[in-house]
Amino acid sequence: MAGNAARTWVRTTDYHTAGEPFRIVHSDVPTLPGSTVGERRIAAIENSGGIDDLRALLCNEPRGHADMYGGFIVPANDNGADLGVLFWHKDGFSTACGHGTIALGVWATDTGRVESDPNGVTEVTIDVPSGRVAALVERRDGALVGATFRNVPSHVIARGIELDTSRDTVRVDMSFSGAIYASVRASDLGLSVDPQHYTDLIAIGREIKWALNDSPQAQHADDPRLSGVYGTIIWDDLGRSESGPIQRNITVFADGEVDRSPCGSGTGARVALLADDGTLGANETLEHRSIVDSVFTASWVAGADRPDGTTTVIPSVTGTAYLTGEQAFTLDPADTLGTGFTLR
Repeated sequence: MAGNAARTWVRTTDYHTAGEPFRIVHSDVPTLPGSTVGERRIAAIENSGGIDDLRALLCNEPRGHADMYGGFIVPANDNGADLGVLFWHKDGFSTACGHGTIALGVWATDTGRVESDPNGVTEVTIDVPSGRVAALVERRDGALVGATFRNVPSHVIARGIELDTSRDTVRVDMSFSGAIYASVRASDLGLSVDPQHYTDLIAIGREIKWALNDSPQAQHADDPRLSGVYGTIIWDDLGRSESGPIQRNITVFADGEVDRSPCGSGTGARVALLADDGTLGANETLEHRSIVDSVFTASWVAGADRPDGTTTVIPSVTGTAYLTGEQAFTLDPADTLGTGFTLR
């Protein structure tokens, strides 16, 4: 788009899920080669049809910001799904996004793309780069009650990885839930998940991610396209309720982006760890809070064992998403800033 001589417009529908933005591009998306969403993600990374330029335009300032998030609607892998999506952020295209899946479920039923039960649960099936997921959207008298993101099979990768950091030597757990996450307790870093520590949390989150990104534990055994540490989850233990554990986290993903929500796929990664060590029982619910104190609740059911014998769980993460606006963006051919910039 940056090189076009004539002015064109890109229209989006914006939602937020528990405070985290999700910008939906549902028309005029460049056609990408590939028969699956995973293959189309690779084409997008290579900027096929100028789609990476379009991502930058919508994500960068002055139209977005360093923590912007969104997705391009693309064809599903087959007729078993209602739609496909390529998730994007300031650094490129991600493999999974729970808060985006929740927003897409609400958007699809808000707009009639998927016919909605006004007094019940409507399942919206979505193909994403890491597999097939679902958003189960509940309404009462047409009004939104909540939406549950049902993720791909998730599992523990490693526990207690000893890592020297600028703050101390810490032990890191790693798990997969559509993407690979590193988890570390905030107190082990001399921090708490509080806005006053925001800058320090970003810095150490980035440090841990890049220290482990190329490690053997970060290499996905089944699909190399899912390799690498997507985010660092820094968490506080807030005790328990009658329903189960309560934790607060900040997820620092990509290269220093901060999820304002409790992070949908990151919550799934925490569920895999908590189910494995017995902290979250099969009939319990995790109350997962974000740095802005928005809330997801999460539970799990058993999944099939992996070929290497590793057990898996299927996490379900429930939250809400709300429309924030309809946008029309353009790039003036004379604009010397082009697709924009980010400041972090």
